[in-house]
Amino acid sequence: MNLGINLSFAVKRWVEPQVWARIVSETLGLNMVQFTYDLLDPWWPETSRHPMAAEVRKAAADWGLQIESAFSGLANYCFDGLLHPDAAGRRASLEWWKRAFDVAVEVGAKASGGPLGGMSVADASDPARREQRYQDLLEAVIALSTIARAAGLERLQVECTPLAREIPYTVEQGKRFMNDLDGRCAVSVKLLVDIGHALYQPLYGPGARMPEWLNELGKSIGAFHLQNTDFQSDSHWGWPDSRGLFDLAGFASDMHAAGLEDVPAFLEIIYPFELADEAVLKNITSSVMHCRRDYAGERLDMATIA
Repeated sequence: MNLGINLSFAVKRWVEPQVWARIVSETLGLNMVQFTYDLLDPWWPETSRHPMAAEVRKAAADWGLQIESAFSGLANYCFDGLLHPDAAGRRASLEWWKRAFDVAVEVGAKASGGPLGGMSVADASDPARREQRYQDLLEAVIALSTIARAAGLERLQVECTPLAREIPYTVEQGKRFMNDLDGRCAVSVKLLVDIGHALYQPLYGPGARMPEWLNELGKSIGAFHLQNTDFQSDSHWGWPDSRGLFDLAGFASDMHAAGLEDVPAFLEIIYPFELADEAVLKNITSSVMHCRRDYAGERLDMATIA
């Protein structure tokens, strides 16, 4: 199975590229990462950005890591982005993504993406304005695909989120979104499905199951985010965690049945900043070991994991 890790665990802790690269390779035993822009903000001046990106690329090479993609993190997710109610806000978001694509190429990634934005309550409540925001988003993604190709990227990843004011947030909306973009983009556009988002019961109901997402969206899915969850929150917990209920081995079986076992999957755990660094490292290690055993099918003795 194509298992990697999103570098969200390193934010505000193991920020130096050589440090997080060593942890991923030596401690976690992985060779594929998803870079997060929380570690290198695309808004920073190019004179600072270029040498920092070069350090990231060198560290990945030194430790034998593939930076499969670069993804927006917590900071960018706080903004309305490409669904901002003001056209000036949407233009600013487009510029942020343009810079983000430059960073992605500089660190050695072939793809970039994330959640695209959120509508205001006023826009989402008005059917005409909601539809207009959707059409605006389609045009923005088409424009971004041209920018991505010019930058040197091969693929865009659009994350599905469990929020009805974001796009896409359901299987049906994901299908419409991909159909409406079909044949109109300069690079491949794929969906990223986070298991904690897809199974969020307050929005999708107690019957939410992964096979619906896997079978209905199929080859439109370009990557997954893995997290432990209680299905009542976007938890982003690791393993072990007595609160978490997600059956990772069952998900691996569902992926195989859907013919998606080769799609990259990134463990994405988000820790409170105040949590002790030692506790974070211990949990991220045990979580990766859990994923390597239950998701990737490796033979591991979990009793040896501290």
